Formats: sequence, structure tokens, C-alpha cells
Amino acid sequence: MSWLVTGGAGYIGAHVVARLRAAGEPVVVLDDLSTGDPARLPADVPLVVGDAGEPALVRAALHRHGVTGVMHLAGSKSAPESLGRPIRYYQQNVGVTAAVLEAMVAAGVSRLVFSSSAAVYGHPETPTVAEDAPARPLSPYGMTKLAAEQLIAAAGRAHGISWIALRYFNAVGAAAVHLGDRGTTNLFPLAFEALRTGLPLTVAGTALPTADGSGVRDYVHVADLADAHARAARRLTGDRHAHVYNAGAGRGHSVLEVLRAVAEIAGAPVPTRAGPPRPGDAPEVVAAIDRIAADLGWRPRHTLYDCVASAWLARAAAVPA
Repeated sequence: MSWLVTGGAGYIGAHVVARLRAAGEPVVVLDDLSTGDPARLPADVPLVVGDAGEPALVRAALHRHGVTGVMHLAGSKSAPESLGRPIRYYQQNVGVTAAVLEAMVAAGVSRLVFSSSAAVYGHPETPTVAEDAPARPLSPYGMTKLAAEQLIAAAGRAHGISWIALRYFNAVGAAAVHLGDRGTTNLFPLAFEALRTGLPLTVAGTALPTADGSGVRDYVHVADLADAHARAARRLTGDRHAHVYNAGAGRGHSVLEVLRAVAEIAGAPVPTRAGPPRPGDAPEVVAAIDRIAADLGWRPRHTLYDCVASAWLARAAAVPA
């Protein structure tokens, strides 16, 4: 197999590229570099700079590099941002997926791993969420991920595409210091920034029905997430497959628990202030991972401490002293 990874110069994408290379899979990356960084990629991985929403460009890359499968990670990824920019999110997450599928069909490529999201579940009815839970996304981001899954399933039936969609929970950590998350909107980077500046981090909800009153989420190490992609790739080399899998740690940690881990690793408490819960946020959301364990033989290996420690090291390497 030879894989084209769209969005492969991004935070998660670069980890996927590294894991595929470690498994001996030939890889080519297509990325417009709007958020990706070529420095994350091995020097000998071909990089096509361009928009995955252009079918001709994607088709040319598939032909030129002899690609037999696509890992589609390119897209827009902020649920809060999507509330104000729904048109862009449908263009980026549904329109671009349609373009990738169009190129695959034209090039005769019939294997796809898709980057989906736990945002498709919205406000789940139970704290632990299985893949057959109702999909009721609350944001345009979640809606577009669900719509893209539905499009892939329809294209799979019509054109014989074998596919797997991985519904990411909260990707954190770093497999190497140059692969860290450089964003500023997730809990780990926000905690690190609060330590750097001394400005308090707002904890959204401190009286929720959880063990310590703060929200509980499933934090999965990005290296484990990358391994899920490698196992999905291996599964697609066999019989035709059409499945959705949760990709999470399978255990939850509260916001305050994460902040205690950050304080332990950083050697200083994270300054915080209490804030109201965000409208629509569930108190607790944790992935059920029985299906992916049974079908792909995948289980996460990293602890919360591993996640925080690796993210802290990557952040320290990226931020000037």
C-alpha cells in the first residue's frame, strides 16, 4: 500500500505520517500549509502543496505517486469557530471530502481512512458513548463531520470504496518535540499558556455532576491515535470494510485532574478562575472502544501523565525562553 495523507503536515497528520513510515508504508502528503508545517515531516516524504478541494490536483498526486489509499485529515476543526463560519465549515469538511472522493473514483483508488470526530454525538445520553449512540451534533463542525461520513458511506456503496472513519476524541500529547500541538484553544495549550503568563485559566463549570465538579473528557495520546490509523490501513488491505470507530482513551479525566497533572509536571500550580458551564456541554463524555479493540486490535497505551509530560516538553521546545 501507498498512502496519500491530506493535512499530513498538521498536528495529527504528521503523527500519522510518522507512524505509517515506521510501519514501512510509502507516504505522500498533500497540505495547503494553512495550519500545517513542513518541518513536521521527514525530509524524504514527498509534499504536494495545494488544496485537497481541487479534484484535479488530488488525482494528479494519486497517479504520480502510485497511491493506493487515502487518509483524509484535511479540514477545519474548531466547533466554536464553526458557529460563526458555518458556510466555510461545510465547504472545508464536506465539499473537500467530495473532491477527494471524486479524485479517488477517477484514479481508481478504493481505500479511505477518514478523520471524523466525537462532535457528531453532540450531548450524549450516557457518559460513555458507543458508535451506535444517536448522532445529534450541536455545532456546524459536528454536522459537517457527520455529513462527510454519510457521503463516504454513499460513495462507498456506489463506487466500491472500502473505508473506515475514526471518530477522534481529544487528541493530546506529542510523540516528539517537533510534533507538538501549537494551537491555543485546547485545554493543554491553554493550561501551559496560563502558567507562562500568570493569567488565570477559566474552568467552565465547577459544580457539574462529576466527582470533582469539573467536566470530564476522554484525552487520547496522539501517538495512540496515529497507531489507530496504521491499524485501519492494515484492515483495509483485506476484504471490503465500511465502519465507524471511536478513537479515544476509553477513560475520562476531569479538567481539574488534568490541571493537577500539569502542575505536577511543571512544578507550579496553574492559575484558574471558576466560570459558568458552556451551553450544551455534557458533564462527561468518554469513548467506548470495545469495537475498535475487537476489529482492529487497537488499545491506547499512554496514560494521562504521558500525555501531559510529552505535551509539556513539546511546548517548552517550541516557546522561546
